[in-house]
Amino acid sequence: MSSISSMKFDHLIGKQVGTSVILKELARGGMGAIFIAYQKTLKRQIAVKILPKSLLTPTNAEFFRQEAEAAAILSHPNIIPVYEVGDTGEFLFFTMQLVNGRSLEYYIKRAKKNPIPSRRALPVKASLKILVDVLDALEYAHQQDIIHRDVKPANILMEKHTQRPILMDFGVAKIARGPDATDSLILGTPGYMAPEQITNGNVDARADIYAAGTMLFEMLSPQPLFPNVKSSMELLKLKVRLGDKLFTRKPSQLNPRLNSDMDKIIFKAVAYDPDRRYASCREFQSQLKDYLKRYCKE
Repeated sequence: MSSISSMKFDHLIGKQVGTSVILKELARGGMGAIFIAYQKTLKRQIAVKILPKSLLTPTNAEFFRQEAEAAAILSHPNIIPVYEVGDTGEFLFFTMQLVNGRSLEYYIKRAKKNPIPSRRALPVKASLKILVDVLDALEYAHQQDIIHRDVKPANILMEKHTQRPILMDFGVAKIARGPDATDSLILGTPGYMAPEQITNGNVDARADIYAAGTMLFEMLSPQPLFPNVKSSMELLKLKVRLGDKLFTRKPSQLNPRLNSDMDKIIFKAVAYDPDRRYASCREFQSQLKDYLKRYCKE
């Protein structure tokens, strides 16, 4: 069976899709390929994501549709805007903003490779400001009854000139009201998944809070969070088995630039029991803003 990685898309260059013309391929992922396109009506470059119908299954078709519809519902400066959703004889597609920048994952990986150990974490103030903005976007999404379920650095684009973080990829998002056909599936990325996502428990907005807390820990740590874990399956099992003992060292022990108050903030966000996490992204955000005022003065 073919996969997105093995498909050839040269024939799509110059093809009209909706109100746009495809210019060149940009990237490929698990659920589609992304192209740069020119939107003739508004005379601007945009991004087009496609899912070839030859790869369609009921599940990935649902995720693709869900990604487009969830993002289209949301209008927030830190969430990728979707412009148009459509269907051709060959593929499903939707168009969105073309962001000039790299993923947060890129910057974290680059920092971890720094030859100077003390510089292998991202700057504290910048990290907290990024997460404050991401939490604002998530709070807004949660108010619209949308849970992202795959918050991670790879899904956050940093706009080059403004360094504004933009949350994207709502492919496994959940509409909180009513039953969801994907509730029985284990969805997300192991390193950032909340324990209840692994055990098929009741997943609500606090799963996104867990992921955001893990991401913040990763940004502030000069070392990998799970250095000795050899596989995704092993990590999933450890999360369930170890619970709150998953992280053996505190953030302030790993990063001397952190006050111990950050330990309490992060460990509350990544508590095994959702009831012991922050009740909302707004509450988490408030703690980070307070830390910024106390310890990150100009």
